Amino acid sequence: MKYDTIVVGGGIAGLTAAAFVAKAGQKVMLFEKQSKVGGLIQTFERNGVYFDGGLRSMENSGTLFPMLRSLGIEIDFIQSKTSIGVGNSVMVLENHESIEEYQAFLIKEFPENENDIKNIINEVRKSMDYMDVLYGIDNPTFMDLKNDKEYVRKELLPWLFKFLMAIRKINKLKEPVDEYLQRFTKNQALIDLIGQHFFQKTPASFALSYFSLYLDYYYPKGGTATVIYGLADYIKDKGGVIRTSTNIEQHNPEQKFVIDDEGNRFDYEHLIWAADLNQLYKRIPTDTLKSKKLVRKIKDKINYYKGLRGGDSVFSVYTTVDLEPEYFAEKCTGHFFYTPREKGLSAVDKIGLNEFMGKQTVDQNDTELKEKLISYLKEYCDLNTLEIAIPALRDPAMAPKGKTGVVVSLLYDYCLAKKIDDAGWTAEIKKILEAQLIKIMDESIYPGFKEKVSHRFSSSPLTIEKLTDSTEGGITGWAFTNPYMPVVNKMLTVAKSVNTVLPHVYQAGQWAYSPSGMPISVLTGKLAADKVIKNSKKKGG
Repeated sequence: MKYDTIVVGGGIAGLTAAAFVAKAGQKVMLFEKQSKVGGLIQTFERNGVYFDGGLRSMENSGTLFPMLRSLGIEIDFIQSKTSIGVGNSVMVLENHESIEEYQAFLIKEFPENENDIKNIINEVRKSMDYMDVLYGIDNPTFMDLKNDKEYVRKELLPWLFKFLMAIRKINKLKEPVDEYLQRFTKNQALIDLIGQHFFQKTPASFALSYFSLYLDYYYPKGGTATVIYGLADYIKDKGGVIRTSTNIEQHNPEQKFVIDDEGNRFDYEHLIWAADLNQLYKRIPTDTLKSKKLVRKIKDKINYYKGLRGGDSVFSVYTTVDLEPEYFAEKCTGHFFYTPREKGLSAVDKIGLNEFMGKQTVDQNDTELKEKLISYLKEYCDLNTLEIAIPALRDPAMAPKGKTGVVVSLLYDYCLAKKIDDAGWTAEIKKILEAQLIKIMDESIYPGFKEKVSHRFSSSPLTIEKLTDSTEGGITGWAFTNPYMPVVNKMLTVAKSVNTVLPHVYQAGQWAYSPSGMPISVLTGKLAADKVIKNSKKKGG
């Protein structure tokens, strides 16, 4: 069976690519390993309560809404306000002027560092201005530039000069945010409070501008997967085929076909790889290829990616709480970054962690070492910044009367999770982490929370890896801690991020460009589709 275009990977990048290729009239087949499409964007139900797996809110960033409009997909969105809290103090980010309140918020917590905070906030303002320019208009990739002359004249051209100036300044802020903040303050707890909910070595330009992105968060009615359902329905309506629970085991780029895990062969004219980039080249049996030059390129790519870390991952506990959403609405919004204590992660005693990670092998019965590790993990939770998502505060239909779904997440290292699993401690440690996070909520921002939890379960980096086949359970592609970034990481060259060394094969998604995220996944999905459509026209397809 032959298709004009085959898409591997049913996350939002793959769905975007498949939708636009199908819109162009091509015969499209999309493969997804999981039982349903969506990747890291999922909405699921437990006992009548709905939770979002992966994204807690969705950024427009000039890509999401234009993408949906150009496909004619209508979805109701609610603006998702973000709140920030430390201890008993909570503030809601309402608009750009909220930066003044945030400054006062930090000064209240660290009065001895008032001048430091004012200088840091000035840097945040600059980064916000850059980000406002970057995503200040609907992304041109989704616009009809040939026919929409008014958009080109009134929006694109005036914006372009500002964009180029902003990009130049953004490119100068590649320094990791924690190191950058050390220029302005020596108070490590203050640095931690501002930056510890970002991934390790996140560039300052990206981290400091996040205040703007918080103001660009939206929540689709019915949960984040509503967008996924809309894209999937569009593809099917256009005659595209979506096959779930199907893994692509082999790929021959010379003869242009793939083979699934049941041995079925599917031929293509073009292929878009929107799955883990590590797997693209590993699925090619090079001994069957004729071109020695192509084989050399493939092996070079495998070596190029070898040993590189996937982006940070998370541990999340999903709870059903026998409380009305109004209880939580009095304290925060539906998307809440909360730091129970201001000491910061730098104060965590890492002796137990270092001893555990330093052992080549761990005896499952080494209770002394396990207790040291548990002690570290509890303190790590206590001093961390938690991301709390409460879907029913955005859409009341996400929970039945008298109940609320609450998701609590924190950054969690894959290597640590893997070593715990190798030691045979995963089930026990997961229960301890669940209990600790619930305890923190109960003893801080939500008194009485613990006794009202009627159901709970959790996910770890290993869960994400198993479900999505994502390297190290990474939720944003490549780690910033790698010695080099193996993909395009400059906005001016983002169009090149979809190219591969394989003929008629393009890449898209969170592994194709860095720093990644949902807006970039949408953008690279569209860029890959554009390449396919353009090259098909050249051949008269």
